[in-house]
Amino acid sequence: MKKIIYSISLLLTISCTSVAQETTVIKKGNYWQQHVDYTMDIDMNVKKNQYKGKQTLIYTNNSPNELTKVFYHLYFNAFQPSSQMNARLESIKDPDARMVTNIGTPENPVFESRITKLKDSEIGYIKVNSLTQNGKKVSHETIGTILEVNLNKAIQSGESVTFEMDFDAQVPLQIRRTGRDNKEGVALSMSQWYPKMAEYDIEGWHTPPYIAREFHGVWGNFDVTLHIDKKYVVGGTGNLQNPQEVGHGYEDTTKNLNLPKGKKLTWKFKGENIHDFTWAADPEYAHDILKMKNGIDLHFLYKKDLDAEFLERWKKLQPKTAELMIYFSEHIGQYPYKQYSVIQGGDGGMEYAQCTLITGKRSWGSLFGVTAHELAHTWFQFLLATNESKHPWMDEGFTTYISNKAVDKILDKIEDNPHNGSYKGYNYIVSKGIEEPQTTHADHYHTNTAYGIASYSKGNIFLSQLEYVIGKENVAKTLKKYFTDFSFKHPTPNDIKRTAEKVSGIHLDWYLNEWTQTTHTIDYGVKSVNDKEITLERIGKMPMPIDLEVTYTDGTKGMFTIPLEVMRGHKPTEATVLKDWGWAYPTYTFKVSKNVQNVQLNKTGFMADVNTANDRFSKQ
Repeated sequence: MKKIIYSISLLLTISCTSVAQETTVIKKGNYWQQHVDYTMDIDMNVKKNQYKGKQTLIYTNNSPNELTKVFYHLYFNAFQPSSQMNARLESIKDPDARMVTNIGTPENPVFESRITKLKDSEIGYIKVNSLTQNGKKVSHETIGTILEVNLNKAIQSGESVTFEMDFDAQVPLQIRRTGRDNKEGVALSMSQWYPKMAEYDIEGWHTPPYIAREFHGVWGNFDVTLHIDKKYVVGGTGNLQNPQEVGHGYEDTTKNLNLPKGKKLTWKFKGENIHDFTWAADPEYAHDILKMKNGIDLHFLYKKDLDAEFLERWKKLQPKTAELMIYFSEHIGQYPYKQYSVIQGGDGGMEYAQCTLITGKRSWGSLFGVTAHELAHTWFQFLLATNESKHPWMDEGFTTYISNKAVDKILDKIEDNPHNGSYKGYNYIVSKGIEEPQTTHADHYHTNTAYGIASYSKGNIFLSQLEYVIGKENVAKTLKKYFTDFSFKHPTPNDIKRTAEKVSGIHLDWYLNEWTQTTHTIDYGVKSVNDKEITLERIGKMPMPIDLEVTYTDGTKGMFTIPLEVMRGHKPTEATVLKDWGWAYPTYTFKVSKNVQNVQLNKTGFMADVNTANDRFSKQ
């Protein structure tokens, strides 16, 4: 998703039922994960931007461990002057421009957090009024954006317990992702709006405070009832259960509407086998539905009072979104739900469960590009769902990779390397000396620039450069197998590495380690050429296999591949495969059959060599 925009870095079928049956099993081999069933009733006061909520949560402990505590996220509490999110904004070198105001000059900026200036009626909060465990009051304490619950009785392995909660909440003025009254006038962008059970897995509890980044959730089912002013049109996660009672373009027009009397409508949504629930609402939403031949309904909600040029682009977007849905389903795995919604809202572009919130006043290229990126997140953030706090590059980077390829194909660009922007972004942070390892927790990068490029650009290059290492066809097969094996399972970096190894037969531990766990750079050069003898040198610390093109003095050419010894194999290639290069040797010499005129390393540019000046030799 395009949450941070950098000028240097641009932008099999699985049914829900079968997946749900698999992922709710307590154990499958060494694999297990927790399960949640939410039932929520929400009464929204649109004048005060406040709501009252009742939540029943059935929590199933599929772990082998006894749990004496549980934890909820209360994300709205971040939007208060005393929050850690605000403190971080005031201390980080390059704060998110959407969240600050420049009280200095363009030449000498001085940033002030927008959260600091929020009035009492503009802050966000979730206040837990009461909480019970199996009908008995349970001790709990709110600490920032986390609710800590000391259980009356431990939850045993295999046991399910019921938590019932009564809470009040206020929607913050839109600062980041969520909130009311965004810059385009959308009333309610409701993401991360409810008390959300934290994830517990083989690594333990995941309870980071909400500072800036993204989310990690427990798979389960949602039954959400929303009472809201009848003028408001609602869209988001789940399937609407009562279309004839709300209208607004959801109903079957062959049947009579059954609109209730009173000032509010009741919207009932259900979502199965999902890990989050998001909605948006506005009295001026237009609502279009595109019904795809494969049974998926695409919903588009956007402000009907947009200028004509923007309205035209929102109409143009709809069939192109269907093309994107088909592309991603074919190249990763089948989208398993019945609906997906593209909704004007939020503060840029952000992916959620079965929907995205994007700003709508965009050029055509920007509108299509952000939709492509956010929809692609459905596979990596939502269906595979890696822990975005710990491994954001697996979500942002892989999403950038596949959305670049989709845009290139659907808009008939057919670029030699559609990922050039990512390579430029990576080279930028290397040249500035601000790169940090991709193992850094998302909230703990020293700068937003380092986080953004490590996650989007370097994460993208992990796959695009992997094409260089194991071959383009093997990477395509890897993505499909990765989805088949790990969708609905919160995969880790080792899972994508092992999948690529199984597909290609090539050992890749060195690649995962060097690229994601260090800041070692790649730099190979042509050291010398002596008639028929070529000597290459490794200057950077990160080893790589080498592709090179040799042009002989008679005008003919030869293509060569030098595998790394630690690969224990090589990619499929029509080039001449030379003897392996043991990475510890700083130089590599080989002979060819004719006198050499030119040598060119890395002609495709898919290897992220940080110094291309020494990649070429030409005989004078």
